[in-house]
Amino acid sequence: MKNYKLPFNLIVLSFFSALLFINCKNSSEEKVAEKETGKMEYPAEWMYNQRAYPNNYINKDAYKEAIAQSKQILANRSPEAAGEWTFVGPLNTGGRITDAAIAPDNDDHLYLATATGGIFRSYDRGVNWTPIFDNESKLSIGDIAIAQSNPQIIYAGTGEANGSATDGAYFGDGIYKSNNAGDTWTNVGLPESNHIGRIVVDPTNPDRVFVAATGQLYGKNNERGVYRTTNGGTNWEQVLFVTDSTAAIDVAMNVSNTNIIYAAMWERTRKPWERDYGGLSSAIHRSMDGGTTWSELGTANGLPAPNAQTGRIGIAVSESDPATVYARFTTNQITNEFDGLYKSTNNGDNWTLVTSAGALSGIDANFGWYFGNVRVNPTNSSEVYIIGFDIAKSTNSGSSWSTLGGMHVDHHALDFSRTNSNFMLAGNDGGAYFSENGGNSWTHFENLPITQFYNIEVDYQHPERLYGGTQDNNTIRTLTGGLSDWQSIIGGDGFHVNVDPIDNKYVYAESQYGNLRRSTNGGNSFQNGTNGINGSDRVNWNTPVILSPFSPEKMFYGSNKLYTSTRAVSWTAISPDLTDGLHPSGSLAFGTLTAIAASYNNLDVIYTGSDDGNVNVTFDGGATWTDVSAGLPDQYITSIAMVPSDDMIAYVAVSGFKYLDYTPHIFKTTDGGQNWTDISSNLPNIPVNDIITYPAENILFVATDLNVWYSKDDGANWTILGNNLPLTVVMDLKFHEPTKTLFAGTFGRAMHSYDVSDILDIGENELASNSIKIYPNPATSEFTISQSLSSEGTVQLFDISGKKIKDLFSGNFSNDKNIIVKTEGIPAGVYLVKVNLGNQSITKKLIIAR
Repeated sequence: MKNYKLPFNLIVLSFFSALLFINCKNSSEEKVAEKETGKMEYPAEWMYNQRAYPNNYINKDAYKEAIAQSKQILANRSPEAAGEWTFVGPLNTGGRITDAAIAPDNDDHLYLATATGGIFRSYDRGVNWTPIFDNESKLSIGDIAIAQSNPQIIYAGTGEANGSATDGAYFGDGIYKSNNAGDTWTNVGLPESNHIGRIVVDPTNPDRVFVAATGQLYGKNNERGVYRTTNGGTNWEQVLFVTDSTAAIDVAMNVSNTNIIYAAMWERTRKPWERDYGGLSSAIHRSMDGGTTWSELGTANGLPAPNAQTGRIGIAVSESDPATVYARFTTNQITNEFDGLYKSTNNGDNWTLVTSAGALSGIDANFGWYFGNVRVNPTNSSEVYIIGFDIAKSTNSGSSWSTLGGMHVDHHALDFSRTNSNFMLAGNDGGAYFSENGGNSWTHFENLPITQFYNIEVDYQHPERLYGGTQDNNTIRTLTGGLSDWQSIIGGDGFHVNVDPIDNKYVYAESQYGNLRRSTNGGNSFQNGTNGINGSDRVNWNTPVILSPFSPEKMFYGSNKLYTSTRAVSWTAISPDLTDGLHPSGSLAFGTLTAIAASYNNLDVIYTGSDDGNVNVTFDGGATWTDVSAGLPDQYITSIAMVPSDDMIAYVAVSGFKYLDYTPHIFKTTDGGQNWTDISSNLPNIPVNDIITYPAENILFVATDLNVWYSKDDGANWTILGNNLPLTVVMDLKFHEPTKTLFAGTFGRAMHSYDVSDILDIGENELASNSIKIYPNPATSEFTISQSLSSEGTVQLFDISGKKIKDLFSGNFSNDKNIIVKTEGIPAGVYLVKVNLGNQSITKKLIIAR
């Protein structure tokens, strides 16, 4: 049993705790959130804390083992052994781009690196995109660089380096190289670099490469600094190292004298509850002999003096006038505010302040550690860009500025055509954009499947209506099941969203730290839904909110206590603090509830889980609570699932990587939590983010950091669901019972669905095999029912409510192996195709789109 009492000598760091919640986005919704909660919020440390609690440690070797195990499962089974996932969107929302590159010899060849979705390539200027890095299993990308002298050679650095909330959780394993424009990749070294800030390839020699390695985000290590290879990655030499907590965040080269190299070093230390993004070792270093020796540039050269507050620095060298160099500085070890742009016209010997801090106040929006880049037009040394919360452009070397509009905020990438400097490619948290007029206007690519979902939802009555809470792209939905018509319904980062399964005019959605909204008109408008929640409660970045499966007008909300409400009109606490109490740092983002499960049979039985490893249960509606954590590991509780037929049976999933030789991640109780059984079996030792049950057949589905896994024998054996979902982070699962469809929300590759009817039907039934295929699905003008049956039977079409629409076929199946059906006269929507064979039948979902 855990002690909920706060230690007497706890030191509450209230100042930092307040800073931890400062937000960095200026949408109107978030201003409302700030007004209501009294907090401003940074992007959270939530993802790292999930995986590193309680030892502030992620076992990278365990992750490598899990990748190998997952790949082996996929390689050893035939393609026919599993079905295919269906991509369900969105394409028009976007997600975080970390770098963008235009091939130097062809403006139609574009490359985009993403924070957690891998690398995408287009050969037709963005009309179509292809993921080209999925086989490598490290889908967090820090930088990508194309060799100017041979565009077939590309280097990619894994592990985003922007100091974001996901960086420490999704680290890389070094540098990859492609010799065929990205068709295939080979890891060429620096496996302990963790995160890559920049790669520079010698414009005349594609084998000579410099890399800025940032090292661990949440920890210190020596595998950071500037690295050099002269043989295409066969060997690497660490040519610049400052300290084990000083990252190399940027590196740049004089293209006419490639022995002149500049490096931006950045002192940074970070824990989930502590951020220090500045220090005396944050400075610019220069080498005049190709990286063999380095000197620090400082006040004698006209740059700022060493300062404990100096944060991230960005560097850019003009290609048209390589003696011209720009450097942008930040200050304040917590916020990294813009602190001036400096220019040198003599290779860094002397620098002049060309833009004061006040001239671009707010360009880094209180979190400059997330951006920090500067770029120069390759044909005009006076045209410079500051990349931050917004992008600012100057055509006179920084004397005056204009802000480039028409794009999402939070910018990380900007590249220029080498044949037409008016053609530009940009990337930010909202996806990728291109401009054909020098940045005066921008067009958003609305064909990239890279949205980062935290949570998802499907409308029970209208399963074509899909919802999801996303990183930096609001809570979004589609009402048609379309791929490109998703729209925002509330702002901020989106999290839990719930649609009443009985009366879907009630929709509930939240942004960060439990800022819940309620809608009574189907999500068309929202009002505050947190009345009654104590403002001094601790709330998680992703605060759990659920509807009772027994009576969905009843709701449960978890801060550090459990609240209940009818339709979120007003909340009442029904528990004491169910966590270990206030974190020693004083941060109100820790010591919170993270998972809630409620009975299908009554309002009395509720289980809760917390970020500090507690599981509690009540059997009397909250009057009394029992800590049932004994027998469970002290790890972050990510999900709890109850069996509809028995309140005493529940499943608990935990996050974290293997710490000892074996670390279980899924547990089952059959006695209300008095005893727990490890049912992880052959599941890799990786975080499990969600678990759902199909209890009639002891079938379980789990979302993990490496795909969706399922078990048909109550956890005795696990395998990967489907063949075509990349080994990516899956955050949330939703099951739609009428259509037997499982939906998966990924963090970086949007949302997918899977028809699990064959898995659920495990009896002796000829139709339970893969004997029925429907394509294309979604269908437009027609669809084909392909089958391998040999008996008399019928095929019927039903709407989602079960009403028969029409008969599609009657006769001997062996006479017509491909039944073609025209959709004329059938409205767009979700339908059920029912195949009947004697006393057997099977139902397949069909989407008709227009």
